[in-house]
Formats: sequence, structure tokens, C-alpha cells
Amino acid sequence: MELSTKLKNLPKQFFANLVKQVSDAVAEGRDVINLGQGNPDQPTPAHIVKAMQEATANPQLHKYSPFRGLPELKEAVAHFYKREYDVDIDPETEVSILFGAKAGLVELPLALLNTGDTMLLPDPGYPDYLSGVTLADVQFETMQLLAENDFLPDYQKLSADVKKRAKLMYLNYPNNPTGGIATKEFYEETIKLAKENDIAVLQDFAYGAIGFDSEKPISFLQTDGAKEVGIEVYTLSKTYNMAGWRVGFAVGNAQIVDALNLIQDHLFVSLFPALQLAAVEALTGDQTCVTKQVALYENRRNVLIKACNEAGWPVVAPKGSFFAWLPVPEGFTSQQFADFLLEKADVAVAAGNGFGAYGEGYIRVGLLVDEQRLTEAVKRIEKLNLFKKPAELAKNSSYA
Repeated sequence: MELSTKLKNLPKQFFANLVKQVSDAVAEGRDVINLGQGNPDQPTPAHIVKAMQEATANPQLHKYSPFRGLPELKEAVAHFYKREYDVDIDPETEVSILFGAKAGLVELPLALLNTGDTMLLPDPGYPDYLSGVTLADVQFETMQLLAENDFLPDYQKLSADVKKRAKLMYLNYPNNPTGGIATKEFYEETIKLAKENDIAVLQDFAYGAIGFDSEKPISFLQTDGAKEVGIEVYTLSKTYNMAGWRVGFAVGNAQIVDALNLIQDHLFVSLFPALQLAAVEALTGDQTCVTKQVALYENRRNVLIKACNEAGWPVVAPKGSFFAWLPVPEGFTSQQFADFLLEKADVAVAAGNGFGAYGEGYIRVGLLVDEQRLTEAVKRIEKLNLFKKPAELAKNSSYA
């Protein structure tokens, strides 16, 4: 029995090797500080868990859900977008319930593109975008995310031919892995490009709740004309620490939403109804947990950046997400540096090249351990004597 060609061609799971390396090190009895993961470390808020427990006990919710999700959840999504972003969403035609955001990200090329079509992907970017490329048997071109452009793609660098061929574009802000955020002007430019070239847009808003320095990340749909060209995909994984619950949704352009719903009609029978009602509680209930969560990540970010700068490691603070994108010292590739840190300091990080060619020269660090462990990780790295420490650096640190 052989695998299909599509399965054989799927990209290797980038994080699988990292998980194995960390597991092997821990099995040897080593005290590994794992900064390479993207799994929230805090529990799901108690009021959401309680809602799930109560709903699970109701035998009426043990039946199949409606194919396209409970009306209560779609209405909660519309309520959420109105409250958080002042965006009007029609729960009937502009909401698609997803088995986590990843499902929608992989499904959309299958729903919109034909074999050989071209889509645009950010580089560096979330590795699983490539899964949809392979399964849909389409082509892709990359958009470089560079520090000098605040990790936003420069559309002027796209050739006329690429713009003409592209039928679908993926964006992701706040960005994984760079921590960059989008601006209103950038989204306006995106919509103009999409309209002029008939390109559908998917904005991956997985880290939408996590913005720092009193700057709340903006929604793509807040920009005039956004619904005419695209959708936004949201997940409860990061905002509400519900990663294992696998609840997400897409909102926006009714035709794209309908395409997602149609492909899911043939793949699933929606989420467990009790799970959907717990998601309703998350979206419409007390949001204090979200405020506390963002403050926790911001404090961790500040501790990490301060420690790095004091160690002589010149890094820039991320503006959003729960990741920091740190430059690799001279003499190392991204993978070499990641391997070196695990071997010599028992610190695990994600090598930047795993996110694309333009991730080379960086590592991704997750703000998903407590402040003490973050500080300890940097101290271990400092002892490797890789950085020259200017005397005035600690004194001038923004977070000193």
C-alpha cells in the first residue's frame, strides 16, 4: 500500500523535529527551557470550562450539530466583531465555523483554486500554509517580510506577471514569526492591489488579541472594501487559551465564506455542540481574562528584551503576538544557532529558516514560559560569550 502522491509531497512538519530534539534532551535528564513551542502555557479560563462542563451534561447536545454550526455561535461571532472592531457581520452569510483556524487555512486553496493556479504567501510565514498549497496542487510565490519594512510585504517588488497570475493571498498580522503588526494604510494598499488584480485575500488573525504598548491590533475588516476582496480567520486558541479545543472561524466576504462552508459540508458535520456553546461563552462572556493575558505576555516580552539587551544581544521588541524574532549572531546559520543553544545551553528555540528563506538569520522565541525561566534562558546564552556587551547598553535599555 503506497501513499498518494499528494501525501508524499506534503512538506515535512517543521515542528516535529524540534519536538523530538527537546523530548530526547529531556529524556536524558537535562533541564531544557523550551522557547521553541507555540502552545499557550496558561489554562483555559474557568468560566469557559464551566460552560463546557454544563453543556456536555445536556444529552440534547450529544446529537449531530447542524452542518454549518449552531446559530448561537455564529451570532456570538458577529457580536464579538461588532464589540471588538465595530465591524458588522451577517451571521448567516458571513461566518464559517472552523475546526481551528488551521483547517480553514489549509482548506481555502482547495475551495477557491484550480490545479496550477498561483497564490501569494508571506516569507517568513506559518509553515502549514504550504500544506494547502500541496493538497490543492497549486503554485505559490513569496512576499518578503523584511525588518526595514516593519515585516510588511512591499507590493512594489511583486512583478506584473506575478500580480496577474495570483488568485489568492495570505497575510498574517500580528505576525508569526516576526511579531510585526499591520497598519490601516497597509490594508488599504492591500485592498487596492486585490481589486486591481482580482486577488482574494485571507488575513490570518490568530494573534488578533495580542498587541503591546497600548496598541490594539486592527482587523483587516475594519478597512473600507475589505469584505469585497477577502476574509479574516480567527481562532480561540490564543485569545482564550483554547488551543486543544480546536475552535476557529472565518468572517467576511460571503462568497468565500460559502466556499469554505461547502467544502466542510463534505468533510465534517461541524463541531460538538457543547464545544460550540463553550465558544459562545468565550466570545460573549467576561473578557477580563483576555486583558490579563495580554498584560502577562507584555511583561514577559519586556523581561526578555531587557535581559537580551543587557547581555549585549541587540534585539527589537515585538509589537504583537506571543513571539520574539531575534537575530542570530555572526558565524551561525539559524539552524546551527538553534542546535548550538540546545546542545550547549539547554535552551530550545525555533530556527528561522523553518519559516521560509527570509527567516534565515533569525530564531523565534515564544513568550510561553514564566519570567524567571525567560531570564534564566538568556543568562545561559550569555555565558556562551557570543555577544559583545557595550557598557552603556543596559543603562540605555528601553526596559531598564
